[in-house]
Amino acid sequence: MLMRTDPFRELDRLAQQLIGPGTWSKPSAMPMDAYREGDEYVVAFDLPGVSPDAIDIDVERNMLTVKAERRPVAKADDVQMELSERPLGVFSRQIVLADTLDTERIAADYDAGVLTLRIPIAERAKPRKISIGAGTGRKEISG
Repeated sequence: MLMRTDPFRELDRLAQQLIGPGTWSKPSAMPMDAYREGDEYVVAFDLPGVSPDAIDIDVERNMLTVKAERRPVAKADDVQMELSERPLGVFSRQIVLADTLDTERIAADYDAGVLTLRIPIAERAKPRKISIGAGTGRKEISG
């Protein structure tokens, strides 16, 4: 049997019961990190315990939507739950992507409960040098 003392754990459990698990119409938020790494924009979502086939990634115009569902583990009839703290249900996050990102070449990877999206920076947004052409010389204005 597991015993743990945390004065706020009971408040968290009660709040989760009142709010309820996320549903497709009212999903819960998922934690994420976002950063630039070289010529890519990287977004990492924490989705521990979520099967890769329960993750849905969509891009419409510049709106990136990630939805995932953590389903309950199938239990035998003789199993009695002692403690349940892992949230179940649907999780979702929407991010507005800048026009400088290439949404046609997004790469997704799921490893160890972390969904990582790599979005390349568009070529048109990368810094470039502009060469200056030599002029033809002075011109005389006559009037």
